[in-house]
Amino acid sequence: MAKTIYVLNGPNLNLLGQREPEKYGRATLDDVEKLCRTTAKAHGLTVEFRQSNHEGELIDLIHEAWRKKALGLVINPAGYSHTSIAIMDAILGTQLPTIEVHVTNIHQRDAFRHHSYISHAARAVLCGFGVDGYRLAIDGLAAMTASPQR
Repeated sequence: MAKTIYVLNGPNLNLLGQREPEKYGRATLDDVEKLCRTTAKAHGLTVEFRQSNHEGELIDLIHEAWRKKALGLVINPAGYSHTSIAIMDAILGTQLPTIEVHVTNIHQRDAFRHHSYISHAARAVLCGFGVDGYRLAIDGLAAMTASPQR
């Protein structure tokens, strides 16, 4: 049976493809979901793909992933990257292998976006690859969880 990874998307990512396409591109969240499912399938994995504009719901999904013994998380916390100690604590508390993804390069943007609380809990961070960062994150998560030595 395939193992599951959770791909979680934070606030405003439901507007992907419409909101500021000059920064975020034209791909929609549905396009991202298809990309994630195709990439995961190539590794023999399945995806639980979710988006929420609510911090508490994202925390509940992290707890759900832990309870259901998910292989790990790919998370684009969006605006919560810079504000949510609670999401960071949920990741630390569950100890799920986590890859943080950002569509844009947050280090080329406003100074307040340069710091991410989530990065403190993530095993790796990808930013600036556009939506292809999700594919890279799934590839990376599959590689880092494939062997107990990693």
